[in-house]
Amino acid sequence: MSEYDHYSVEKKWQNNWEENKIFESEECYDKEKYYCLVMLPYPSGNLHMGHVRNYTIGDIFARFYKMKGRNVLHPMGWDAFGLPAENAAIKNRIPPAEWTKQNITRMKKQLKTLGISYDWNREVSTCDSGYYKWNQWFFIKMWEKGLVFRKTANVNWCPSCNTVLANEQVLNGTCWRCKNLTDHKELEQWFIKITDYADELLEGIKQLATKWPKQVLSMQKNWIGKSSGLEIDFKLTCTNKKLKIFTTRPDTIFGVAFVAISPEHKILDEIKFKITNYDEAFKYIIESKKKSSAKGSRNKEKTGVKIKGISAINPINAQQVPIFLADYVLSSYSSGAIMAVPAHDHRDWEFAKRYSIPFFEVIKNKNCSSIDREPYEGKGVLINSGQFNGINSNEALIIVSNWIEKHNLGKKTVNFKLKDWLISRQRYWGTPIPMIHCKNCGIVPLQEKNLPIILPKNIGLLGEVKSPLRTSKIFINVQCPKCGIDAKRDTDTMDTFVDSSWYYVRYCDAHNCNAVFDSVKVNYWMPVDQYIGGIEHACMHLIYSRFWYKVMRDMGIVKNDEPFSNLLTQGMVTLNGSAMSKSKGNIVCPDEMIQKYGADTLRLFILFAAPIQKQLDWSSEGVVGCRRFINRIWRLFNIIHVKSNVPASEKTKADILQLMHYTIKKVTNDIEKEFQFNTAISSIMELVNFLYIYNHHSNDDGISIMVYKTVVLLMSPFTPHICEEIWEMFGNKKSILSCPWPSYDRNLLKKKFIEIPIQINGKLKGKTIISVSDSENEIKKKLIKVKKFAEELENKQIIKFMYIKNKIVTLVVK
Repeated sequence: MSEYDHYSVEKKWQNNWEENKIFESEECYDKEKYYCLVMLPYPSGNLHMGHVRNYTIGDIFARFYKMKGRNVLHPMGWDAFGLPAENAAIKNRIPPAEWTKQNITRMKKQLKTLGISYDWNREVSTCDSGYYKWNQWFFIKMWEKGLVFRKTANVNWCPSCNTVLANEQVLNGTCWRCKNLTDHKELEQWFIKITDYADELLEGIKQLATKWPKQVLSMQKNWIGKSSGLEIDFKLTCTNKKLKIFTTRPDTIFGVAFVAISPEHKILDEIKFKITNYDEAFKYIIESKKKSSAKGSRNKEKTGVKIKGISAINPINAQQVPIFLADYVLSSYSSGAIMAVPAHDHRDWEFAKRYSIPFFEVIKNKNCSSIDREPYEGKGVLINSGQFNGINSNEALIIVSNWIEKHNLGKKTVNFKLKDWLISRQRYWGTPIPMIHCKNCGIVPLQEKNLPIILPKNIGLLGEVKSPLRTSKIFINVQCPKCGIDAKRDTDTMDTFVDSSWYYVRYCDAHNCNAVFDSVKVNYWMPVDQYIGGIEHACMHLIYSRFWYKVMRDMGIVKNDEPFSNLLTQGMVTLNGSAMSKSKGNIVCPDEMIQKYGADTLRLFILFAAPIQKQLDWSSEGVVGCRRFINRIWRLFNIIHVKSNVPASEKTKADILQLMHYTIKKVTNDIEKEFQFNTAISSIMELVNFLYIYNHHSNDDGISIMVYKTVVLLMSPFTPHICEEIWEMFGNKKSILSCPWPSYDRNLLKKKFIEIPIQINGKLKGKTIISVSDSENEIKKKLIKVKKFAEELENKQIIKFMYIKNKIVTLVVK
């Protein structure tokens, strides 16, 4: 048998799959569906190993469930709008559309060489007018429902990208895309009222509790940030103004030592003429604006400036307390002002200590520790709290709140950290906002029959602050659709997260020109059964998509509450412990690996080297090892047809059959329930090792061929090209994907095979599968024939061999 030629075999089967439309899917309403989806990729131009891992994981699920008899939908498309294309256009003087199209062509070709089973007939690209037309349609529908609005706001601004950013897109004071420091600007912008769905987004987390990673759900819960508490009015001296302050701890109100407000609080403009040290305060405000509100964390050094000339009045006891500007107060949370109780809050305590602000306890400290050393943040009995002394702090939360409401000093309320979604972007390469600004009629939506508003091609991209669309008179000058007078188009484009918030339903009816999609088709395929992507999208794409799907549900065009039933977040691929990066020069090119070792080898390594949820560190030796295993599978075809003259015992035949059924069960469970592809592959390797040891006896009644075919079927999701080739060599005319997934006999699994650890000279060297009936001599013979153990024992004398029944094998060698 000739050596395995991966190049010709892989090219052959990739052409075969495409010619026979093996991966194309259609609605089959009487058949159980399976919708497998990997997060929409940005067409950057070249696949990296992170892409390879992500897409291969999705392919395993798609191929596995197709063999399990499901009607599988496994589509792919492109998140094609965005700043990188526009910035590349400015830098290289090439239109963004042309740059994007070239990259899509390149990446699509690479994905095909990997053998990913995508239904390319459903391909979508968000920069196509046939797609973004429906972004505009959704925008108008949300405008009609009151979910879209426009207001002037202090917004996050990226000077490098020259555009506005949503709160979710500012990470530790930097732009999520370019990593440069962000600033703030007062601008009139478009918002979507995601806050209308804050409660439902939070409640929906319960539905996802067993199907999504706990870390993702925790991140979403914290980002939504629901807090029940009291909004209290603190009057300001020397003015007729009131400062609204939200607190979740009204039981500590007697302990207020000062009031802290965000340097961006709007009340500062209203009272600035009463502030006697306004120059000092203004200087601090300017310095603070260079820092992101997202940095208001417990670990950051807290700074502030005392406001002179004005104090705040505690409504519970009429005591005046100082006011401080403080950078640890989040402008984005509630009112942007807090009542500071240093004795019972760590951040307030740190600030008070720094600025020598006196404070005292109002909750009796059960630990009896000094509040000079640390604050007491626990529960207890109220002290120094007037008429509320002696009340348990849990009860006081209600009693004090009721008292404040009764005396019209505040009201009970619920707050969310989640803010409305700012979607305006002052860039070119995005969906034009379908609104017209008319002097008579105000802001008017474009009529639906005139959608889409096409993004003009001949635009000068200067990278300036203003939107490039403002430079096009042809684009901007229109007639009002309501009264007919001269009017202006809106020149902002939509946040590209709009594109990726609903693409998964467009795949279900990708070429519908008359509607956003056919609801019958969407309700057959949705929700997505398995969604795969990075955890970095937990508080952006995943929240936006959940929100958008609920809006579509309320529009009556989808029927479920959540878009993604199961979520898997894969770990990154690193080199020597560092993330692969062009700037670091530590990139491993997938094309080179495929050329040298084959796509199946690359797929096998990327799945076998580490659990898919964990970080994978690249290893050239590991790739070579995976290629050796593929060669072993290839050679078995010839070996099983050359029978030994030695007859097989019934025990030997029973052993290999039992191991085969054990392996089928383990691989099935590892794919279907555990998502442990590495252990699934390891168990198949054990079966292959046993098959080599088995020696293909003259009287095995076809067992060796049956086991080998099972190996090929089990390996086919992982290494589809070689398995298709071997399957054809057995005389099969149809694709291996048309063959049912192997089933196992439970009666053959009863404690007949176990996996035990092998220890050599005190060090664990791996595990192997043995029969529970194996003797010490039989185990010793098997170990010598297993490659990884044979290498350890080569040219060495076994001094001691110990087998603790069904527990461990220990060898001492020299």
